[in-house]
Amino acid sequence: MVSSGGFVSLLHSLGLVQGLFKPVPNQYAVTSQPTEAKLAFPSSTDASPGKNAQLLASANFPGIADQLNRVSVDCTVQPYDAPDLGAPSFPPYDSAKANVYRYRQQQSVNLGSWFVHERWMTPSLFLCATGDQASELDIASGWGSLDSARSLLERHWDTFINASDFQYLSGIGINTVRLPVGYWNLGPAFCQGTPFEAVASVYQNSWVRVIRAINMASDAGLGVLVDLHGAPGSQNGQPHSGISDGDANLFDDDWYINKTITVLTYLTEQLADVSNVVGIQLLNEPKNVESLPDFYTQAISAMRQVNTAAKNLALYVHDGFDLDQYSDFVANRSDFVVLDHHSYFVFTSADETEPASQHTKDVQGPIAASLAAASARQRRNLVVDEFSCALTYQSLAGEPHTDQARKEFCQGQMEIYHNETAGWAFWAYNKEDCFDDPGWCFKAAVGRSLPSSFFSYGKGPVADPSHLPALADMAADMCSSPEDIVAMHPNVTDRSSDPALFFDVSFLPVDRRNHHRPSRRSGAMHQQAVWKNRRDTTHQLPLDPSQRAISKGYSDGFLTAKVFALYGMSKLGFTGQYISDSIAKLGPEVVAPGTEQYYEDWFLEGLADGEALISASVDSSSAT
Repeated sequence: MVSSGGFVSLLHSLGLVQGLFKPVPNQYAVTSQPTEAKLAFPSSTDASPGKNAQLLASANFPGIADQLNRVSVDCTVQPYDAPDLGAPSFPPYDSAKANVYRYRQQQSVNLGSWFVHERWMTPSLFLCATGDQASELDIASGWGSLDSARSLLERHWDTFINASDFQYLSGIGINTVRLPVGYWNLGPAFCQGTPFEAVASVYQNSWVRVIRAINMASDAGLGVLVDLHGAPGSQNGQPHSGISDGDANLFDDDWYINKTITVLTYLTEQLADVSNVVGIQLLNEPKNVESLPDFYTQAISAMRQVNTAAKNLALYVHDGFDLDQYSDFVANRSDFVVLDHHSYFVFTSADETEPASQHTKDVQGPIAASLAAASARQRRNLVVDEFSCALTYQSLAGEPHTDQARKEFCQGQMEIYHNETAGWAFWAYNKEDCFDDPGWCFKAAVGRSLPSSFFSYGKGPVADPSHLPALADMAADMCSSPEDIVAMHPNVTDRSSDPALFFDVSFLPVDRRNHHRPSRRSGAMHQQAVWKNRRDTTHQLPLDPSQRAISKGYSDGFLTAKVFALYGMSKLGFTGQYISDSIAKLGPEVVAPGTEQYYEDWFLEGLADGEALISASVDSSSAT
């Protein structure tokens, strides 16, 4: 008799460690179309299970299937008295915190197989699933009864990840988590009319646990991207969307389209004014059907209309593995819409055989160039929200030092994604047999394939950033709390006579005879920024529109660097969107038409100076 807890060991003993992969783009062309999924079993345990794997032993390996069939499996689920979480709520909305969390550079991990299950990650939950034993629906329909399936899943929700995990992540510099959910996690009402209707009662206590997850992240100072990983009708027909029949029905059925938009507007209604929710992802890895852009447009419009807070909430869309097409989609919008691209190197035949060192060169060369071009085109509203350290046995076989090759590959990815986009998210934080799998499990990769910490300023944690000299003087000069400072920017309509700070631009090398782009200051001039406390409200910004835009841009950029650092030593990440939103809210009285480029250029100057000052302060404090 084999228990569910021992099932993973059984799989390893039978060699079932790899399976059917989801389609992913070719490593050379970030914009290429997805390849056909395929079955591949590696010859070494060094190669880790693929994302969204299915174990298809019965169809492809009848000898192994016979061995499994002879194993007597214990499908008994011990009753689980799940704690009653009551009617949980979110803390009051803090616009200061929300602005920082939503616009900052993201160092993130995916909390995969917590609320949306994938067999290769949590195989013990599939031991007594029904049907193909491949998807969430198969788990909920199995285990002998609905009560047993609910006990199994509720125990998993309560134990797979807990508050200590969020504290650990915060303590090593991770500032965001991506939380995959399925529409079924919203509760029984959302299961009606879908394949989950018959198992709806299994999810009666699911949504309160999603809320708890968001609040646990908040307590640790982490933002949360809520990702609709499984949509009604399925956006891609793959098991990670909740079903195992292979059908992607979402885009062919108006009922499913409307149902999905209902799910998304509910998420928006519940989460738009939650301080640490950085955004909502509309769909995970949808099929790039012709109607996908129209679906995105329709859904975004509906979500923006939910309430006032929804108008400024970041909404994430996946590129359907066509980076160029959806980069244009985002670039043609002015609102806060972010493109998500996923990057893996183990799924195509070319990936399987290419040496790890060449994969690293690909990342640093053509892939970096493709990401940089897309990022520049769309105001840096780009993230790589799924990547891993996984490489095949063949990719590592020819490397003289396999551990070093994997480390260079993984850290090379992280560096490029950090430099060229507004953030990255490792897939995934946890899985069964995690510490045997540094390719796919973040906890195992930290300190091995990945660095030991991920702080934006390189060092941390800083117990109280306001005590750093570079930040303490700001608080004193501003005569305001950090929260008040952030709240003023960018959520105000007119700061042209802001009495708190004024930047003296009289020394700037601007040719007043024309309005050409001003020359950049030298390194020495960077240190001449003079910040003064101006309590005389009659001291206005310069009357000359160009000088006014320069003054305001530099001061706002410098201030932004400091304010973001007050929140977990964060840095601005969605830079172009932040500048665009700031200009819109300042209005033409402050940034006159035709001077927007002055504001943007000098905002970036001020931001760079502020971050350099903070970095020097961190280094100095660490040295003492």
